[in-house]
Amino acid sequence: MSYISIGKEDSRYETLKKGFNQRWPSPGQDAGSIYVCRTVEDAERALQNAVNQGLRPTVRSGGHCYEGFVSNNSGGVIIDIGQLTELSIHDDADNPFYRVGAGTQNWDGYVNLFKLTGSLPPGGSCYSVGVGGHVVAGGYGLMSRMHGLTVDWLKAVELLTVGKNGAVERRLVDATNDPDLFKLCRGGGGGNVGIITSYYFDPLPKAPAKVALLTKQYPWAQFANDKPRFKAFLQAYANYMKRADSDPRTYGLFTLFKLTHISAGNIGLVVQYTDQNGQLEDTQPLLDLINAMDSVAEGAPHTAYMPGTGPLPFARHPVSRQAVGELPEGAIVYDWLYATQTVNGSGNNQRGKYKSSYMKDVFTEHEMDALFKYLVQKGDGDFSQSLVQVDSYGGAINHKAAGNNGFDPAANKTAVFQRNSIMKLQYQTYWTDSANDEKHIQWLRDFYYEVHRFDGYNGTPYPKSLALPASRYEGCYIGYPDVDMLTGEDPSKPYYNWGELYYGPLYKELVATKNKYDPGRIFRFSMSLGATPPPVHRG
Repeated sequence: MSYISIGKEDSRYETLKKGFNQRWPSPGQDAGSIYVCRTVEDAERALQNAVNQGLRPTVRSGGHCYEGFVSNNSGGVIIDIGQLTELSIHDDADNPFYRVGAGTQNWDGYVNLFKLTGSLPPGGSCYSVGVGGHVVAGGYGLMSRMHGLTVDWLKAVELLTVGKNGAVERRLVDATNDPDLFKLCRGGGGGNVGIITSYYFDPLPKAPAKVALLTKQYPWAQFANDKPRFKAFLQAYANYMKRADSDPRTYGLFTLFKLTHISAGNIGLVVQYTDQNGQLEDTQPLLDLINAMDSVAEGAPHTAYMPGTGPLPFARHPVSRQAVGELPEGAIVYDWLYATQTVNGSGNNQRGKYKSSYMKDVFTEHEMDALFKYLVQKGDGDFSQSLVQVDSYGGAINHKAAGNNGFDPAANKTAVFQRNSIMKLQYQTYWTDSANDEKHIQWLRDFYYEVHRFDGYNGTPYPKSLALPASRYEGCYIGYPDVDMLTGEDPSKPYYNWGELYYGPLYKELVATKNKYDPGRIFRFSMSLGATPPPVHRG
């Protein structure tokens, strides 16, 4: 048995050359072949063949790379490891661990781990995201405020690298064996050093018995001509998240606050909540959040499609399990697994552009002015699928807590330096016609730079550094890569370094590790570790 080689004459090629974002590959950037691997041995042979032939390999697990890092591989080879879905439980008392194949998609991993162990990984909610790229970027999701990041539970990583002699090498790295490479694999981003084939986790936290899901919409009409009310609404949310960061009672609360463009009609709020015991006995943190937001704005239960999710992701259906504590109007009690299924949308396959930022504090006046300006402007085009999604952050990510595996952020040995933020923002815009590419990309670019122009550096949420000694930001998330960040708003800014924006003070260390284990720079793309910005051509 060997890998399956799919060339341009194969009927599968046109589908498999693409990923989730339909912008890629760019014209003329099609890969020469796609190698579909069924086993680790297949992946090893596929990589060795690519190296021997001098073909650039890129790696695909679930296919959700926001940029063209995988699909844009002119004449090269896409190595698809989506079939590496092994899940095994090793319950040896002296060395217990869970092994998860890097091709596993989030939903399959959730279901199988729950059935076999009753546990959950604190990972993302999008069902079809592959763990191969998700975990190595850091991994976070609806239970991360209670249980930390996915990489905080990582015990070891199995991967394929290429040595100086061009030979493929199998490695099992952990805190003792190649600890520098293990650190890179705990948040350094995918495709940088080799092909990850399996993740080994410490026994994962038990899933809660009950969660409450609440989905609300706040009509834009009440804010359109009332910017002070819009600002007060944002600060009600942000103030809650700032207080909640160090309050363990709130750690079972996670939100997706969808600041949509006004043409969508409604601002959305999705909340999942469970208490410290995985029950719904203490529901006060949930009530406090909703009361704070409802005191500023009028909302209603969710009734329509929200941008950034799949179709009808919040269908109402009767449930028999009830909470002990009081719940806000519209909240529904679910078993954890079914709640996860309910919020499991990845959105539609279409064209998209994304940006991100980590925020350590509540919104500034300038940030709120820029958010209001761009979310209410009509613009030249359809922006009904454009939004800034504000995810709750902090909790066990930032603080040593009962639910996060004894992980101490103060002694952080991962590549995720962002351990002080209270919110994580994802700027998103979606469309279907390639003729509208530049219109959407430029709108989001202008929007983002204006938000950060006053309080950030070079139009970006630059972290604490020589450039911004007292920064209120912690940069960007490498799981949401954005090639605009290679230069920022002004390429001539003297202290700007895109790597520092994503990796903070760890960047030089991570580049040295990449160079050590990928000496031939076999694994390279426009934002791989150590990449230099493209030259700027001025008219």
